[in-house]
Amino acid sequence: MSVAGESRGRAQQMRQKAQEMEQAAERATDPAERSRLKEKARRLMEQSEQQGGTGGRDSDSMI
Repeated sequence: MSVAGESRGRAQQMRQKAQEMEQAAERATDPAERSRLKEKARRLMEQSEQQGGTGGRDSDSMI
């Protein structure tokens, strides 16, 4: 259980960081910086979903 819990914890941290990057991208005035931040946020979200699941977001669609 501790390994699974650690994976979920890391995935949650990655999702949180991705959200922070997405917010920073919204505030960025430079289009290149905005694009870079959005891309990095997207990659972090993908990695977090691979590591620890989707955190319940997609589980509703499986019902």
